[in-house]
Amino acid sequence: MKLLRLKITDPDGFRSLQSGFEYYFRAPWELEEKQGFAPFVCAGPNGSGKSNLLEALAAIFFQLEVQRVRRNFLPSNFIYDEEANPDGFQEEDALPNGFEIEYLIKAPVEYYIPDGAQFAHVKILKSIDSTPELNWINQADFDADTHDIISEWERNFLLPQYIVGYSSGENEILSLPFFKMRFVQFDEYWNALKTQNSYPGRPETRLAYLDRSFSQAILLCNLLFHDTDTLKPFREEVGVDELKEFRIIIKRSINVSALVAEGFGENNPALRADPETGRYNVNLMQLLEKNEHSAKNFIPIVTRLKRCATCYFVDEEEDSLYLDYFVNDATKDAFRENFDFEINKSPIVLFQAFQVLLMLNLYPVSESLKRDLYKSDSHYVNETVPTLASDERIMRFKFVKFTKQDVTEPVMLKSLSDGEHQLLHSLGLCLLFRNTNSLFLLDEPDTHFNPDWRSNFISRLYQCFPENEGDPANHEMLITTHSPFLISDSKPEKVLVFKKEKVLGTVSVSKPDYNTLGASINKITMNTFGKRETIGGHAQSILDNLRTRFIDGENKEQLIAEIDKKLGDSVEKVLLIKSILDSMEESG
Repeated sequence: MKLLRLKITDPDGFRSLQSGFEYYFRAPWELEEKQGFAPFVCAGPNGSGKSNLLEALAAIFFQLEVQRVRRNFLPSNFIYDEEANPDGFQEEDALPNGFEIEYLIKAPVEYYIPDGAQFAHVKILKSIDSTPELNWINQADFDADTHDIISEWERNFLLPQYIVGYSSGENEILSLPFFKMRFVQFDEYWNALKTQNSYPGRPETRLAYLDRSFSQAILLCNLLFHDTDTLKPFREEVGVDELKEFRIIIKRSINVSALVAEGFGENNPALRADPETGRYNVNLMQLLEKNEHSAKNFIPIVTRLKRCATCYFVDEEEDSLYLDYFVNDATKDAFRENFDFEINKSPIVLFQAFQVLLMLNLYPVSESLKRDLYKSDSHYVNETVPTLASDERIMRFKFVKFTKQDVTEPVMLKSLSDGEHQLLHSLGLCLLFRNTNSLFLLDEPDTHFNPDWRSNFISRLYQCFPENEGDPANHEMLITTHSPFLISDSKPEKVLVFKKEKVLGTVSVSKPDYNTLGASINKITMNTFGKRETIGGHAQSILDNLRTRFIDGENKEQLIAEIDKKLGDSVEKVLLIKSILDSMEESG
C-alpha cells in the first residue's frame, strides 16, 4: 500500500494531533512512475507528535479490523446490545472518533483491464459516532464483472495484508490497539475450545505487534527459512551465521474454576475433571495437536512442530511437551514442508503458528481486565497485563544457539547486547513480511544502535526489500527517529519534520527546505533538530566561560593554552581561538 492522505476530524483530536490535522503523503500520480522501497522518516524534537502519527494509523486500522471480523467472531465485550450488553464496544468508544484516510493499494491481476489501473484508490471515512465507510474511488477502472459480485468488506485486497507495529521504547499507545487485538485472538481460540468449532491455526487479524516477546520467534523463522544471501544484514552487522539448536516447551493444560468449566459443557474433549479432587483442567492444545477429534486431512500446528523436531518427549507430571531441534538442512526442509513454504515463499506460516502459541500466554487475564482494556486509551498497558514466570507460560523458547563469526563455540541468543537484539528484531520483522502488502510502523527502531549501525540502517532496510524480489511498491513504512543519519539517507520528500507550536500546542508537518540526501550530519542537526552547537552542553558551558574570561580581559596567550588543553577539536574551539588571535593582532 501507499499512503496518500490522513486527516483527523475528531473534535477532540487524537493525542497531540489536533482536530483538523491533515497531511498529504504523496499525490496519486506519483506512483505512475516506478518507485522502489523508501521509508518515510519522521523526525523532530521529543514531544513534537511524530509517534502520534503512527499511533493514529494503528488505531484506525484496529477499528477497521474490528468491523471486518464481526462476520466471524468477536468477544462479548465488543458486542453492543442496548439491553443484553449495554457496556459493549460502541462506535463512540473508538479513537480517533472521526478520520479520513486515503491510500493506493495493488489490486489482484484478475481485476486488471487492458491499459487500466493497477492501484485501487481507497478512501475510508469515519464520521463522529458512526461506522467507518470504505470507498473504492477508482472502481470503474477495473473489471466490472469481477468486482460487482463481491461485497465491500470481503474485498480483502482493499486493506493492507498486515499492519506491523514495533516500538523500542515505552510507547504504550502504539501498542494498545495491537494488544486489544491479541486478546480478541485469545478469545477467538478460547471460544473455539468451548464450542469445539474448527480453528485454522493462525491469527485472523491483520495487526501484528512485534514486541520483545517475539524476538526469538522472529530470529528462528528467518534462520530456518531464508538463504545466506537474504540473511546478509544479520551476518554483516551482528555476525550471526548458522542456527544450531533450540528447544520449544509447551504447557498443554491449565487449571480452571468450576464456573469456567461450566462454560465448556458436558462431554467437551478439552475439559478434564479429577473426580478425587473436584478440580477442572482445560487442555489448551486440544485444537492444536492431532487427536481422535481432529478433522480429517487437517494437521494442527503442534503436530507439525513435532514432525520437524529432532526428538520430543512429554513430562506427564507437568503435562508439558518438550521439542528439541538440532538444526541441519534436513531440519530446515522439514519446516519448509510442514509450514507451506512452496505456497507462501516465506516463513510467515511458521511465525503465525508461534503467534498462536505465544498468544495463549494471556490465559491468566481476567474478563474484567479484558473488558477494561478493550475500551481503554491508557498509557500503561504493560502495567495491567500480568507477566508470567517462565514455568507458567504456555509456550516458551529455550537454548536458542547459533554460530557467530569470530566466536569458536555457538552462542546463546540471550547473550547478545541490547543493540544486537534490536537490530536482529527490527530487520528480522522486515524479512518476515518482505513479500506481503503491508504497512510497517516502526517507532524509534534505532535507539540502541551505535553510530555506525545508525548510518547503515536505511541501507540494511533496502537489503530487506530488494527490487528484484516481490514488489517494492507494496510496502509502506514509517519510522520515527532522532538520528540525523536516517535523514541523510533519505530524499527530502521522504522526510517528515514535526513541529509543535508552544502556545496552542498544534502539530504541523513539513518537508525539509534543503536536499537531505547526502547532507552532512551537522547540517541536519541544525536544520531539523534545531541544535546549532556541534559539541555537548557541558563542553559548551566550559567554552562559554572561557569566552567570558577573554572578554573580561584575561591574558590571551594563557587562555589559548588553557582552551587547547581542556577542549578537544571542534568548530566552536577553532572559532574562539581565532577570535582571540584576531584580537591580539589588532592590539599589536
